Amino acid sequence: YDLLQGTRMDRKADKPLTHGDYRLLEEFRAQLRQFLLFSENAARKAGLQPRHHQALLAIKGFADATVGDLAARLGIRPHSAAELVNRLVAARLVRRVTDTMDRRRVHLVLTRTAEQRLEKLTLAHRAELPRLATLWEPLFAALVLPEPGRPAAARKRRKADS
Repeated sequence: YDLLQGTRMDRKADKPLTHGDYRLLEEFRAQLRQFLLFSENAARKAGLQPRHHQALLAIKGFADATVGDLAARLGIRPHSAAELVNRLVAARLVRRVTDTMDRRRVHLVLTRTAEQRLEKLTLAHRAELPRLATLWEPLFAALVLPEPGRPAAARKRRKADS
């Protein structure tokens, strides 16, 4: 299964994996783990649990977020998201707001305190992104992936012409 294209791959057409393929994936995963460690440490320094930071970011980034939306964004079960929201409400970081059009729907809204903490954390993360881009650019450049709508051979020719 080709994760990038979302299609089944023909095993006979696949190139054999090389040591470089494994090294590339390992390097990417190692750098991704380093970013996650940076993020977790930054959250703790801001007085938040890493999961709380992730939840606040998901709520802020997903307009009119519900518990179900939060569960989907964090990759957790709805009942786990509901418990997480209960803890965020108890910590005065999130409020539940009933939808005015459909009273069965409840949206999640950040409190002023949560907004302030999240802004500081987001600024720190945004400052880290250029560093990551310089680390990840060579990794992505090493991949030979076709551009959307362009065969891989055309991409290789274009790079060779540059």
